[in-house]
Amino acid sequence: MAFRLKSCFGDDEPGLLKDFSEALARFSMKRANAYLCAHNGKEFDFPYIARRMLINGMKLPDSLNVPGKKPWETPFLDTMELWRFGDYKNYTSLNLLSHVFGIPSPKDDIDGSQVAKVYWRDKDLPRIVRYCEKDVLAIAQLMLRYKNLDLIEPENVSSGTKF
Repeated sequence: MAFRLKSCFGDDEPGLLKDFSEALARFSMKRANAYLCAHNGKEFDFPYIARRMLINGMKLPDSLNVPGKKPWETPFLDTMELWRFGDYKNYTSLNLLSHVFGIPSPKDDIDGSQVAKVYWRDKDLPRIVRYCEKDVLAIAQLMLRYKNLDLIEPENVSSGTKF
């Protein structure tokens, strides 16, 4: 199975958010009933992106415009929520789940708590992009494990990211 990573990155937040919104619209047009998938995405990624879009005066894309919707009407798939099996007492990190399922850790260089320092102090955007791409791949691998399917082989992973 081939797996292609595509990253949006740069220092222009409104431009990045616009590109992301347009990518969501193109993807939604091609695939009805598509989901956004992340680890802890319902608690962090999806609300954060939606808030940044509103702060930047942007219209929310349909997939993020969820206020007032019932939980089953939102197009979100959260690997942490799936792992809970209805239990809401604990947080399970992507790093831990990667380890228990034999998936290479996306946190082998930096983790989310270090992104601000790497961006603002080190000014190393390529390092953040690599970290994010490893996170995306780990989430895809985790979904395959949840379905008891084979992992994506490293030689089948490609990235269109150029620095």
